[in-house]
Amino acid sequence: MKISTKGRYGLRLMTDLAVYYDQGLIPLKEIAARQEISEKYLEQIMMQLNRSGLVRSVRGAQGGYRLAKPPEDITAGAVLRVLEGSLCPVDCVDGTAACPRAARCATVGLWSRLKDAVESVVDHTTLADLAEDFRRKNPPDYSI
Repeated sequence: MKISTKGRYGLRLMTDLAVYYDQGLIPLKEIAARQEISEKYLEQIMMQLNRSGLVRSVRGAQGGYRLAKPPEDITAGAVLRVLEGSLCPVDCVDGTAACPRAARCATVGLWSRLKDAVESVVDHTTLADLAEDFRRKNPPDYSI
């Protein structure tokens, strides 16, 4: 399984909003500059996140974006599912496709365990966790 650029950039965008959550509305231009991602590409990603209800937007001179819920209430899994769709490694374990070989398939258990492991990691990692990782790796510069 490979996460697309949209999924990776979307998670970075959402982590940025989590890091600056207490600062209110954040202009997309600031996020694009900090993350070194095209503002146009982030606009496309933000539209999906806004439609899904994970972010809120305010238009105008004082406008910007913010998380719709506190960072501890949004998981990486929720973000990735909006941007990537199913996180299943194969169709036969996502519950939408019935495989006639499932009962005798030697690999279906492996795919199921892999799906469960991926979902466990992304569904137990919140934006607050990612924001904390960011702060730990990027301490404030106290030098004068």
